[in-house]
Amino acid sequence: MQTFRHSSGRPDVAGFYDPRTSSVQYVVSDPATRRCAIIDPVLDFDEKSGATATHHADELLDYVASQGLEVEWILDTHPHADHFSAAQYLKEKTGAPTAIGSYVTKVQALWKELYHWPDFPADGRQWDTLFSEGDTFRVGEIDGHVMFSPGHTLASITYVIGDAAFVHDTLFQPDGGTARADFPGGNAHKLWDSIQAILALPDDTRLFTGHDYMPGDREPEWESTVRSQRETNIHLCNGQTQEGYVAMRNERDASLPMPKLILPSLQINIRGGALPEPEENGRRYLKIPLDALPGAAWDEARA
Repeated sequence: MQTFRHSSGRPDVAGFYDPRTSSVQYVVSDPATRRCAIIDPVLDFDEKSGATATHHADELLDYVASQGLEVEWILDTHPHADHFSAAQYLKEKTGAPTAIGSYVTKVQALWKELYHWPDFPADGRQWDTLFSEGDTFRVGEIDGHVMFSPGHTLASITYVIGDAAFVHDTLFQPDGGTARADFPGGNAHKLWDSIQAILALPDDTRLFTGHDYMPGDREPEWESTVRSQRETNIHLCNGQTQEGYVAMRNERDASLPMPKLILPSLQINIRGGALPEPEENGRRYLKIPLDALPGAAWDEARA
């Protein structure tokens, strides 16, 4: 965990790194009112045993308690493909409302078909608030607003809270480049447009990313600025054009296997982090559609 503190009127940001999924969770707080939002919390899942746990979510709650914070929001930036969301668990623990982008309904409709869930309500009711482009909210006395940032997924949004923007999987650290755009509903052209909108924020805007894969085996990092991304991001600098970026992104994505948890995680995350209801024997079950996605890593599987 690392905490970044700034002067009054700007949020404090604490980042919590999960090495199992290379994900970063955030607690962003107003130092004046001690109110906070939790962004992209992780529910632990072990794919080999099928076990679930709340170790990382409880770490967030411990931090909130130790700092004397009150949770105002539990925010998802998008339905994640590589980890389960702990939003529902944290709502049960704190009573705080959950929120996500309004286009989550498009993601729900897509995955509802893949999972063959004819009765699944794909209307976003699993969250308390569905945000659209330009919507505003507050964390304590700090103003926040929402940017629609599609490309990585149909529903991705960026939360701008004071001088801090939480850019989910659109941008990685400058030495890591940018997110893939080949998931169902992804689009490299839209991802480029979303990145340009983020880079149009003020130069000193702090950018907090949702993953770090530690290029060169460095320690995990997750804070940058608009200026540093524009000048040094390996996928964007040196006069990169939209045409060149889209070609690079599509070629790179074609070589990547699907995330190992995409099929388990999406059926949790389009439900707002709620696990499936127990069946008659008291156990919960995941449903895995066979031959639904490209990107089988046969060589990797044989290694």
